Amino acid sequence: MPTMTAAQRRDLAKQEFDAFLADCPSRLVLDRISDKWVTLVIASLADGPLRFSELSRQLAGVSQKMLTQTLRTLERDGLVTRTVTASVPVRVDYALTDLGVSLQDTVRHLKTWAESHVPQVREAQEAYDRRAGQEVGA
Repeated sequence: MPTMTAAQRRDLAKQEFDAFLADCPSRLVLDRISDKWVTLVIASLADGPLRFSELSRQLAGVSQKMLTQTLRTLERDGLVTRTVTASVPVRVDYALTDLGVSLQDTVRHLKTWAESHVPQVREAQEAYDRRAGQEVGA
């Protein structure tokens, strides 16, 4: 392997985690946190631990299978902890880890932005659809 200068090593280090590069590992992280259920689970856990049933009620439209998969993935990624308490019935709580908490502000801002800009997005979609319909008919 050829000797590299300090500048070349810095450039290489920058490229290792450049999401614009096709094989950058950060794309896996971006893919994960851009999932709507991941975003909503993180937002739901912002105020503290919740049980599976509480999360399920809060996340209207999520199936049990999807919520289970999402929670397992978040646990694997180190964003959520799963705590089992021996009782009858068994109690399982989900909470954000420190890493999950570090993502919480970003997710909250994204959720707030989405909720605040629905009218503008819908308006843009309708305008686009009208233009696209005119082009087809032209």
